[in-house]
Amino acid sequence: MRIVAIGDVGLVDDMVHLGDEAMFEQLVTMLRLRGIDDIVGISANPSETASRYGISAVDRIGFAFTGADARARMTDRKARVLRAAGGDPGALAAADPAWGVIEAIRSSDAVAIAGGGNIASNWPLHIFERAAIGELAALLEKPLVVSGQTIGPELTAADAPLVTALLSSARLVGLREGASLALVTRLGVPAALLTHTVDDASFLGEPTAAADQSTTCVVSLSMHLGGAPRDAFIDRMAQLLDGIVATTGLEIVFLAHFGSIHPGVSRGDSVLHDAVAAAMTSSRVRTVTPTTAGDAAMLARGASLVVTSRYHPAVFAVAGGVPTIGIPVDDYTTIKLTGALGNFGQIAILPVDEMLSGLGEGVVEATWNARGDIHSTGARRAEERRLDSEAWWDSVAAALRGE
Repeated sequence: MRIVAIGDVGLVDDMVHLGDEAMFEQLVTMLRLRGIDDIVGISANPSETASRYGISAVDRIGFAFTGADARARMTDRKARVLRAAGGDPGALAAADPAWGVIEAIRSSDAVAIAGGGNIASNWPLHIFERAAIGELAALLEKPLVVSGQTIGPELTAADAPLVTALLSSARLVGLREGASLALVTRLGVPAALLTHTVDDASFLGEPTAAADQSTTCVVSLSMHLGGAPRDAFIDRMAQLLDGIVATTGLEIVFLAHFGSIHPGVSRGDSVLHDAVAAAMTSSRVRTVTPTTAGDAAMLARGASLVVTSRYHPAVFAVAGGVPTIGIPVDDYTTIKLTGALGNFGQIAILPVDEMLSGLGEGVVEATWNARGDIHSTGARRAEERRLDSEAWWDSVAAALRGE
């Protein structure tokens, strides 16, 4: 059978977002293990995605409008795409990329929306893209599954009905935090459709080295600081990491989750990493440049400690029982990092304002001193969550088959 799947994937300008790629990769892997290997991806770079995963791929519909009339243009575009799919050839230009998505879904057996955190009003283009795909699936009578999502927390009054309709049209909806589950329940999505899952990529790339054999502290920092002063953040983070080196003996390894695929090129997360490294006094610092999500997962799971304001380094680490300190910078990252750690029994959340106030050293000390318990508890939780995850993917495959 043929599945059309969308994730926020596809390298553009030689920049990779490893977390987004990780969720899509795990979807493809888990479906293949269940006998579904004819997959068409929807991507920002179809040829690159096709080559990376050994699948077919088409371009996105495209809702990247800006300006005061952006929402009106998105609404109009979605309506025209649906008219085109319903039989109006004049609704879209002949070369419009939406035709590729329409025909892919028309010739498919089912549609999947891969895990992610982009169904929020922070990124209305992603809401419209997924809402359009959901409506195309319904129009063309294809089963729809939505996997491993963070929803919101920001949803405007205009966006909430689109999200509610999308999720209510699916046969299954996976939500990776309790906060997302609660929000979707308040929106009125039927409870029978909803499952509280871990992140789709939690077990990507297993197995890996035992954390107690590692001498590294993996650090991943997003350029998004939630309004915190950049220079102050750099100085305090440098002090925090110097302290980690001094008290634990670990080497700091900077891992960019959004950055250039070319070693030595400072873009994305690497810009902040380079600034923090330059402000440190310790020389036990290096940078790695993984180009695959599997490599990034193994680096995080093979560490003795992870410090991150990025989401997926936390996801990978906690699933391996690695002590992890999440540094949220706003409500969105607080929900994601708290959820990622909490799913595997960890609690070390250090909000950026508390880090700037000098409270980070205490969190590091408590987390490091508890590393034995964290590792053993994480191993038990991982075994439970792994079984739950396998059951989830079994359900996804069955729903896509229409069972």
